[in-house]
Amino acid sequence: MDYRPLGKSQIKVSRLCLGTMTWGEQNSEQEAHQQLDYALERGINFIDTAELYPVPPKGETVGRTESYIGSWLQRRGRRDRVILASKVAGRADWISHIRGGRQILDRANIEQALHASLRRLQTDYLDLYQLHWPDRHTNFFGQLGYQHHPDNPGAAIEATLEVLTSLVDSGKVRQIGLSNETPWGVMRFVQLAEQRGLPRIVSVQNPYSLLNRSFEIGLAEIAHREQTGLLAYSPLGFGVLTGKYLNGAWPAAARISRWQRFDRYINPQAQQATADYVALARTHGLDPAQMALSYVNSRSFLTSTIIGATNMEQLRTDIDSIDVNLPAEVLAGIEDIHRRYPNPSP
Repeated sequence: MDYRPLGKSQIKVSRLCLGTMTWGEQNSEQEAHQQLDYALERGINFIDTAELYPVPPKGETVGRTESYIGSWLQRRGRRDRVILASKVAGRADWISHIRGGRQILDRANIEQALHASLRRLQTDYLDLYQLHWPDRHTNFFGQLGYQHHPDNPGAAIEATLEVLTSLVDSGKVRQIGLSNETPWGVMRFVQLAEQRGLPRIVSVQNPYSLLNRSFEIGLAEIAHREQTGLLAYSPLGFGVLTGKYLNGAWPAAARISRWQRFDRYINPQAQQATADYVALARTHGLDPAQMALSYVNSRSFLTSTIIGATNMEQLRTDIDSIDVNLPAEVLAGIEDIHRRYPNPSP
């Protein structure tokens, strides 16, 4: 396993990060513990979760994923061996079950969210605490174009950063990060931290895969110059890049088969691109999932690739991608497909 620094901090995280958002919905507590044990055996030291997990979010399961991680930490006693990250939810009308529908990123909400996460995780601190998405109206979760709404500015970024600073000062949070953020948002956080001597963000958790390389437009340069590396989520496009949804297939237990809300990953352009990527992998004797993950793993602006699995076979395949190096002809083939189907699943 390879390890990279988390921003400008002294923390080093594994190139692969264990994602957890299926735990409590598609995976049981026992299965979650099995995945955690195996990931650590393979050298993964980085675990990512969120207060609203599992996905899809609903009142009867909210927080269950963190509780599964907490019970594992309690039983195994391995807190010092893992870098643990979680997220606080931003404003959204589809999560009214969280904090009574008030998810504004202000002091009261952030502190309440953190303390609840720490209780569920059975730990005194988080290594990385992230804003799950911006409080203001902007383009994320499948939106490439930006539509300005001056009447919905959200909590002031400066005020949010001050709250995060107090959490760092208290020792409950070691580092802070962003998620589903835009270039403007990242630079605003960086600018305010520099101007006021506040903690800098160390990472940006955004989608990145062969089907969505929008991070390369603006954010990649920022990641290099400001040391705010990418934590890439959905590197397999919700499993689409494995090829399991091709030719009209709808695997019964698969996530998109069960929840149509994620169908942006299987629009006609994404399906055509995926068919070409899968064919490219098989032409060169590669597993399609491992080819897709290896490409993400190799990006210079990447800090860690967040992998998620609903069974151990998937997890083994995903982790084995760390040893796959793509030859020049495969990389050239990927670029050719990308030119024909640029970012079909934003």
